[in-house]
Amino acid sequence: MIQRSCFRLVQSFRVDSAYTKFGAYYSYTSQAASPLQQVCEPSSYSDEECAAMDWDNLGFGLKPTDYMYSMKCYDDQIFKQGQLSRYGKIELSPSAGILNYGQGIFEGLKAYRKKDGQLVLFRPDQNAIRMKVGAERMCMPYPSTEQFIDVVKLITLANKHWVPPPGKGSLYIRPLLIGSGPVLGLAPASEYTFLAFASPVGNYFKEGSAPLNLYVEDEFHRATPGGAGGVKSISNYAPALKALGRAKNRGFSDVLYLDSVKKKYVEEVSSCNIFIVKEKVISTPATNGSILPGVTRKSIIEIARDYGYRVEERSIPLDELLAAEEVFCTGTAVVVAPVGSVTYQDRRIGFKTGDRSVCSELYSTLVGIQTGLIQDNKGWTVEIHD
Repeated sequence: MIQRSCFRLVQSFRVDSAYTKFGAYYSYTSQAASPLQQVCEPSSYSDEECAAMDWDNLGFGLKPTDYMYSMKCYDDQIFKQGQLSRYGKIELSPSAGILNYGQGIFEGLKAYRKKDGQLVLFRPDQNAIRMKVGAERMCMPYPSTEQFIDVVKLITLANKHWVPPPGKGSLYIRPLLIGSGPVLGLAPASEYTFLAFASPVGNYFKEGSAPLNLYVEDEFHRATPGGAGGVKSISNYAPALKALGRAKNRGFSDVLYLDSVKKKYVEEVSSCNIFIVKEKVISTPATNGSILPGVTRKSIIEIARDYGYRVEERSIPLDELLAAEEVFCTGTAVVVAPVGSVTYQDRRIGFKTGDRSVCSELYSTLVGIQTGLIQDNKGWTVEIHD
């Protein structure tokens, strides 16, 4: 039954979808309109459509679903039609490029269940484009934007019972692109595998929706100029574990990194981008090659400008952040998270949070669009039909 449904799914995509020459998803064109138009639709959704589990206590941990997807690319540099399979282990050569030289990138995006039961994705074309940029940096072939979106829709539909009920979380989808071919000398792999799996998730931080407490790291650095900090390379994340573990052992939520050259400018948090607010100005570090261009970051910038805020993308000295009125983080996993405090060299600075904060306003609008509570006039959400 899954195979028949998925075949119809892919077939309908190829007929109904159109793409620009740049690979962007053309069927969903942004429109200039207020994001606050509410949707009023009768709900026909039943909780029986979801798997039986405790949806109120999801957290952000791996809960394996039923199916994963994989397809391969060889010397011709073209990804062929792949296949769904039961979620499980994969086989790799000990000399695979991903194991020996870390040749791999990944993405993260979410599927949501609206009140009427409709499943939707949020801006999957942006993740596809970011994977392309990352693959080029890591000397890897990559699936087309159409293939990427088709696979994400396919994996969501195959695991649709694991998409949480409305308001209970989302289905986190993890596409992976790895050098799976054997290689001994330092060189690109001869074979590549594109994988996708999914897991239902709730809040990323253990604090839930409570404000975060960040620690400014001044010993370790996340990225350097000319490195790969601006792409979602697998090799970017393990080096952050030491600083992150040290901060969590001291009771902090996450680590805020500084630039590696002058050690005075804010870059990003381990798992998300950062913003500061002062009066009607919202500022965030510019994506200059060492900072990941987040899809949520990009969306929040646009929403903030719709509300009349001036948004600046520039270098932000740590002293300016510590003098801000508000600080908040953005990311696919964290969504939009308020920062209650930042600690630097034993100096703790608190920030405004709560229902009347800028962060709360932006969060409500973004989540409203993602979950269908607010009319999507920007063309950001993509429906998935069985």
